Amino acid sequence: MEKGARRRGSVLVEAILDAAWAELIDKGYTSFTLEAVARRAGTSRPVLSRRWPTGADLAVAAIGHYIARHPVTVPDLGSVRAELLLLLRQVSDRGAITITRVLFSMRDYFLETHSSLADLRGELRKRTGGNRGIEDILERGVRRGEIDPARLTPRIATLPLDLVNHEALMTHKPVPEAVIAEIIDSIFLPLVTPEKPAQRKGQTASPTRPS
Repeated sequence: MEKGARRRGSVLVEAILDAAWAELIDKGYTSFTLEAVARRAGTSRPVLSRRWPTGADLAVAAIGHYIARHPVTVPDLGSVRAELLLLLRQVSDRGAITITRVLFSMRDYFLETHSSLADLRGELRKRTGGNRGIEDILERGVRRGEIDPARLTPRIATLPLDLVNHEALMTHKPVPEAVIAEIIDSIFLPLVTPEKPAQRKGQTASPTRPS
Protein backbone atom coordinates (compact mmCIF):
# COMPACT_ATOMS: atom_id res chain seq x y z
CA MET A 1 0.00 0.00 0.00
CA GLU A 2 1.35 3.46 -0.89
CA LYS A 3 2.49 5.67 1.97
CA GLY A 4 -0.32 7.91 3.14
CA ALA A 5 -3.05 5.90 1.43
CA ARG A 6 -6.13 5.56 3.60
CA ARG A 7 -8.00 2.30 3.84
CA ARG A 8 -11.73 2.38 4.29
CA GLY A 9 -14.69 0.07 4.58
CA SER A 10 -14.14 -3.63 3.97
CA VAL A 11 -10.45 -3.16 3.12
CA LEU A 12 -9.76 -1.66 6.54
CA VAL A 13 -11.92 -4.22 8.35
CA GLU A 14 -10.07 -7.04 6.58
CA ALA A 15 -6.70 -5.59 7.59
CA ILE A 16 -7.78 -5.23 11.22
CA LEU A 17 -9.20 -8.76 11.45
CA ASP A 18 -6.06 -10.21 9.86
CA ALA A 19 -3.93 -8.28 12.35
CA ALA A 20 -6.09 -9.45 15.24
CA TRP A 21 -5.77 -13.07 14.15
CA ALA A 22 -1.99 -12.68 13.87
CA GLU A 23 -1.88 -11.26 17.40
CA LEU A 24 -3.86 -14.23 18.72
CA ILE A 25 -1.56 -16.69 16.97
CA ASP A 26 1.66 -14.95 18.05
CA LYS A 27 0.80 -13.93 21.62
CA GLY A 28 -2.48 -15.56 22.60
CA TYR A 29 -5.44 -13.85 24.21
CA THR A 30 -3.60 -13.08 27.46
CA SER A 31 -1.59 -10.33 25.72
CA PHE A 32 -4.33 -9.40 23.24
CA THR A 33 -5.18 -5.67 23.26
CA LEU A 34 -6.85 -3.23 20.89
CA GLU A 35 -3.67 -1.13 20.98
CA ALA A 36 -1.49 -4.03 19.84
CA VAL A 37 -3.87 -4.90 17.02
CA ALA A 38 -4.06 -1.25 15.93
CA ARG A 39 -0.26 -1.04 15.74
CA ARG A 40 -0.04 -4.24 13.70
CA ALA A 41 -2.82 -3.10 11.37
CA GLY A 42 -1.31 0.37 10.95
CA THR A 43 -4.32 2.22 12.31
CA SER A 44 -5.49 3.71 15.63
CA ARG A 45 -7.26 2.30 18.66
CA PRO A 46 -10.34 4.57 18.26
CA VAL A 47 -10.87 3.13 14.77
CA LEU A 48 -11.06 -0.35 16.30
CA SER A 49 -13.14 0.55 19.36
CA ARG A 50 -15.85 2.17 17.24
CA ARG A 51 -16.59 -1.24 15.75
CA TRP A 52 -15.37 -3.59 18.50
CA PRO A 53 -15.77 -2.01 21.97
CA THR A 54 -13.63 -4.62 23.73
CA GLY A 55 -10.77 -6.96 22.99
CA ALA A 56 -13.14 -9.87 23.55
CA ASP A 57 -15.43 -8.62 20.76
CA LEU A 58 -12.52 -8.26 18.36
CA ALA A 59 -11.02 -11.65 19.24
CA VAL A 60 -14.26 -13.48 18.47
CA ALA A 61 -14.64 -11.52 15.23
CA ALA A 62 -11.08 -12.44 14.22
CA ILE A 63 -11.59 -16.15 14.90
CA GLY A 64 -14.88 -16.14 12.98
CA HIS A 65 -13.21 -14.28 10.11
CA TYR A 66 -10.46 -16.88 9.90
CA ILE A 67 -12.95 -19.77 9.89
CA ALA A 68 -15.07 -18.08 7.21
CA ARG A 69 -11.99 -17.58 5.02
CA HIS A 70 -10.96 -21.22 5.40
CA PRO A 71 -14.18 -23.17 4.92
CA VAL A 72 -14.19 -26.95 5.02
CA THR A 73 -16.25 -28.38 2.17
CA VAL A 74 -16.56 -31.89 0.74
CA PRO A 75 -17.94 -32.86 -2.68
CA ASP A 76 -20.39 -35.69 -3.24
CA LEU A 77 -18.25 -38.84 -3.16
CA GLY A 78 -21.20 -41.24 -3.17
CA SER A 79 -20.56 -42.47 0.37
CA VAL A 80 -21.14 -40.97 3.80
CA ARG A 81 -18.04 -42.71 5.13
CA ALA A 82 -15.74 -41.40 2.38
CA GLU A 83 -17.11 -37.87 2.74
CA LEU A 84 -16.77 -37.88 6.54
CA LEU A 85 -13.19 -39.12 6.30
CA LEU A 86 -12.29 -36.22 4.03
CA LEU A 87 -14.19 -33.67 6.10
CA LEU A 88 -12.67 -34.70 9.42
CA ARG A 89 -9.15 -34.78 7.96
CA GLN A 90 -9.59 -31.19 6.80
CA VAL A 91 -11.05 -30.10 10.14
CA SER A 92 -8.20 -31.81 11.99
CA ASP A 93 -5.47 -30.25 9.85
CA ARG A 94 -6.97 -26.76 10.15
CA GLY A 95 -7.85 -26.96 13.82
CA ALA A 96 -4.77 -28.59 15.29
CA ILE A 97 -2.37 -26.04 13.84
CA THR A 98 -4.33 -22.83 14.28
CA ILE A 99 -7.73 -22.67 15.94
CA THR A 100 -6.83 -25.09 18.73
CA ARG A 101 -3.78 -23.05 19.63
CA VAL A 102 -5.90 -19.92 19.89
CA LEU A 103 -8.68 -21.57 21.90
CA PHE A 104 -6.15 -22.82 24.42
CA SER A 105 -5.10 -19.22 25.07
CA MET A 106 -8.66 -17.99 25.75
CA ARG A 107 -8.86 -18.65 29.51
CA ASP A 108 -8.93 -14.93 30.29
CA TYR A 109 -11.64 -14.43 27.66
CA PHE A 110 -13.90 -16.95 29.40
CA LEU A 111 -13.31 -15.23 32.74
CA GLU A 112 -14.04 -11.78 31.30
CA THR A 113 -17.20 -12.83 29.49
CA HIS A 114 -18.42 -15.40 32.06
CA SER A 115 -18.72 -17.90 29.23
CA SER A 116 -17.37 -21.31 28.26
CA LEU A 117 -15.74 -23.00 25.30
CA ALA A 118 -19.17 -24.37 24.35
CA ASP A 119 -20.58 -20.82 24.35
CA LEU A 120 -17.74 -19.60 22.14
CA ARG A 121 -18.17 -22.45 19.68
CA GLY A 122 -21.90 -21.72 19.52
CA GLU A 123 -21.22 -18.07 18.79
CA LEU A 124 -18.69 -18.94 16.09
CA ARG A 125 -21.12 -21.36 14.46
CA LYS A 126 -23.73 -18.58 14.30
CA ARG A 127 -21.23 -16.19 12.73
CA THR A 128 -19.94 -18.67 10.17
CA GLY A 129 -23.19 -20.33 9.12
CA GLY A 130 -23.11 -23.37 11.38
CA ASN A 131 -21.79 -26.78 10.34
CA ARG A 132 -22.80 -26.60 6.71
CA GLY A 133 -20.11 -29.06 5.62
CA ILE A 134 -21.30 -31.96 7.75
CA GLU A 135 -24.95 -31.00 7.28
CA ASP A 136 -24.56 -31.42 3.51
CA ILE A 137 -22.93 -34.83 3.99
CA LEU A 138 -25.70 -36.02 6.28
CA GLU A 139 -28.43 -34.75 3.97
CA ARG A 140 -26.88 -36.67 1.07
CA GLY A 141 -26.62 -39.75 3.29
CA VAL A 142 -30.32 -39.56 4.14
CA ARG A 143 -31.23 -39.26 0.46
CA ARG A 144 -29.09 -42.31 -0.40
CA GLY A 145 -30.65 -44.33 2.42
CA GLU A 146 -27.33 -44.63 4.27
CA ILE A 147 -28.63 -42.69 7.28
CA ASP A 148 -31.90 -43.06 9.18
CA PRO A 149 -33.12 -39.48 9.78
CA ALA A 150 -35.14 -40.64 12.80
CA ARG A 151 -31.88 -41.60 14.53
CA LEU A 152 -30.08 -38.37 13.62
CA THR A 153 -30.57 -36.14 16.66
CA PRO A 154 -28.87 -32.71 16.80
CA ARG A 155 -26.26 -34.00 19.27
CA ILE A 156 -25.49 -37.06 17.17
CA ALA A 157 -25.27 -34.96 13.99
CA THR A 158 -22.35 -32.94 15.39
CA LEU A 159 -20.71 -35.87 17.18
CA PRO A 160 -17.97 -36.57 14.57
CA LEU A 161 -16.87 -32.91 14.59
CA ASP A 162 -17.05 -32.69 18.38
CA LEU A 163 -14.88 -35.78 18.83
CA VAL A 164 -12.25 -34.69 16.31
CA ASN A 165 -12.11 -31.18 17.76
CA HIS A 166 -11.74 -32.62 21.26
CA GLU A 167 -8.91 -34.91 20.14
CA ALA A 168 -7.08 -32.00 18.50
CA LEU A 169 -7.67 -29.83 21.56
CA MET A 170 -6.12 -32.46 23.81
CA THR A 171 -3.07 -33.28 21.66
CA HIS A 172 -2.35 -30.06 19.69
CA LYS A 173 -1.63 -32.34 16.74
CA PRO A 174 -3.52 -33.42 13.64
CA VAL A 175 -5.78 -36.34 14.51
CA PRO A 176 -4.38 -39.67 13.22
CA GLU A 177 -6.19 -41.34 10.34
CA ALA A 178 -6.88 -44.40 12.49
CA VAL A 179 -8.61 -42.30 15.14
CA ILE A 180 -10.77 -40.55 12.53
CA ALA A 181 -11.75 -43.94 11.07
CA GLU A 182 -12.59 -45.24 14.56
CA ILE A 183 -14.81 -42.22 15.26
CA ILE A 184 -16.72 -42.85 12.04
CA ASP A 185 -16.87 -46.65 12.01
CA SER A 186 -17.14 -47.54 15.69
CA ILE A 187 -19.07 -44.58 17.09
CA PHE A 188 -20.96 -42.52 14.53
CA LEU A 189 -22.16 -44.85 11.76
CA PRO A 190 -23.56 -47.49 14.16
CA LEU A 191 -25.73 -44.75 15.68
CA VAL A 192 -27.26 -43.54 12.42
CA THR A 193 -27.25 -46.50 10.02
CA PRO A 194 -30.77 -47.81 9.34
CA GLU A 195 -31.54 -51.06 11.11
CA LYS A 196 -32.00 -54.07 8.89
CA PRO A 197 -35.37 -55.81 9.14
CA ALA A 198 -34.97 -58.72 11.54
CA GLN A 199 -37.08 -61.81 11.84
CA ARG A 200 -39.39 -61.86 14.83
CA LYS A 201 -38.15 -63.82 17.78
CA GLY A 202 -39.01 -67.48 17.33
CA GLN A 203 -40.16 -66.97 13.73
CA THR A 204 -38.68 -69.27 11.14
CA ALA A 205 -38.73 -68.90 7.42
CA SER A 206 -41.62 -70.67 5.70
CA PRO A 207 -40.49 -73.73 3.78
CA THR A 208 -40.68 -73.49 0.04
CA ARG A 209 -43.66 -75.37 -1.31
CA PRO A 210 -42.90 -77.89 -3.98
CA SER A 211 -44.16 -76.87 -7.37
